Amino acid sequence: MSKRLTSWVESANNADTPFPLNNLPYGVFSTPGTEPRCGVAIGDQILDVQALEAAGLIDAGGAFKEPTWNAFMGQGKPAWDALRARLTDILTAGSDDQSKAGKLLTPQTDATMHMPISVAEYTDFYASRDHATNVGTMFRGAENALPPNWLHIPIGYNGRASSVVVSGTDVRRPWGQLKSPDDDKPRFAPSQRFDIELEMGAIVGTPSNGPISVQEADGNIFGYVLLNDWSARDIQRWEYQPLGPFQAKATATTIGPWIVTTAALEPFRCDTPAREFELLDHLKDQGPMLYNIDLSVTIAPAGKAPTTIVRTNYKEMYYSSAQQLAHHSTSGCPMRTGDLLGSGTISGPNKENRGSLAELTWGGKEPVTLDTGETRSFIEDGDTLVLHGTAKGEDYTIGFGSCVGTLLPALKDPFARS
Repeated sequence: MSKRLTSWVESANNADTPFPLNNLPYGVFSTPGTEPRCGVAIGDQILDVQALEAAGLIDAGGAFKEPTWNAFMGQGKPAWDALRARLTDILTAGSDDQSKAGKLLTPQTDATMHMPISVAEYTDFYASRDHATNVGTMFRGAENALPPNWLHIPIGYNGRASSVVVSGTDVRRPWGQLKSPDDDKPRFAPSQRFDIELEMGAIVGTPSNGPISVQEADGNIFGYVLLNDWSARDIQRWEYQPLGPFQAKATATTIGPWIVTTAALEPFRCDTPAREFELLDHLKDQGPMLYNIDLSVTIAPAGKAPTTIVRTNYKEMYYSSAQQLAHHSTSGCPMRTGDLLGSGTISGPNKENRGSLAELTWGGKEPVTLDTGETRSFIEDGDTLVLHGTAKGEDYTIGFGSCVGTLLPALKDPFARS
């Protein structure tokens, strides 16, 4: 495990900061009266990457003239490695560039964060065995919990890129078609079983056209974000057969504001699990391709303190993002810069490791009790959900920031136009 690097930005040298010099995550920020622009987190500051390029301290071919990381991501891994190395040089203690770069820092507390990328396409997977087993048991019974194909391919569905939002964006309770077992016919009403899904999102940097190997796919991933795939379980239960979720997943998908690069996560690689069935050659494990990232979720009723309801780890996944990306490409499907791949809900073997309320409360039958004394079966209006993620080094922490969303009440009339 690598050691903590020392920066002239003093706040980056604390062992508990999520943004040491070892991390250097990428985001898009603005300050009052300024336009959004690309930046890199260092300690409690943001270094203005657009201004760095304008000042001649870095050269990215003008990629940072636009307020997303897409243009830079499309330049490929050699460019990614070169920028990371140059930013490390600039921010290392004793750097000759300290005086110039120091003028380009903004306190994170003064910044508003924006979408770090323009999402080209969004695909969500179903790749945690514990999650799939839990949900399958509730929907189909223990004997049929895992579909026959689950242990052979990463199952996924194409989502809506248009509904991906950045952390801090409020989410409104959706309306949809609902039908309980006791209903004679469906009805149109606000979802009553609105849920979260604790996930990681992999961001495709290098595009491809045609099948790519797992090893190639691993090299095409630019970085990772926290991801909350909000889910209307009652809408999903009525609509999901035979083609899977549709409107139940179309309300919103919230991503964290900071992209942690694959380079920063390199020291935390770990193996995929043992397998009952050998994967086909094009999906076989190619060394450590998961990451040891501690994940958690808190829920806070309006105006009240948060309660941690989930603790799990990204290493619990059955398929890596590289395997998901490789599988996605096998039909010849072009993968584009800015494609977002949701890992699927990340659950573990114990109750506290379950990455959704549907699992934690076993479909609402076993409500969780919050530190406030209140109970929750599913999310209530005014609740704020926060996802956290950290990878722990020997004397440093690689953090993802937080992924935050507050649930607003459903519209009284979803078809009213002001």
